[in-house]
Amino acid sequence: MPARAGKAPHAAPFAVGHQEPAMETLQLRADYLRTAQGRRQGTGGFLLQARDRGDGTQTVRVGFTASKKIGNAVFRNRAKRRLRALAREVLAKTGLPGWDYVLVARPDATVSRAYTDLLADLTQALHRVHGGK
Repeated sequence: MPARAGKAPHAAPFAVGHQEPAMETLQLRADYLRTAQGRRQGTGGFLLQARDRGDGTQTVRVGFTASKKIGNAVFRNRAKRRLRALAREVLAKTGLPGWDYVLVARPDATVSRAYTDLLADLTQALHRVHGGK
């Protein structure tokens, strides 16, 4: 079926046959607040907050926060884009099903830190948050 003019066809988040958990974005403020009360691990580029929902679902949910301390809208959006890219690359593969994660941008670090360093930060933070699981 051809795509309508001006509309991109919907792409599946993962290739067929992968066993990676589905990933959703946190939508409600209450979910962010509950996650903030869970486990947290600071890194050089951002803060990772995580909590086990305990609902038995196979979905990994993730949220992103960049306050005005990061800078103007251009810098905040750039920080969130970088955090979303990290989540797609790392959390989609190593995030535990049934967990919520929030990535909080850090001033002067999330935007300027090398992307490879951010990848290493997230991998290490996940390992620490899950206690070696």
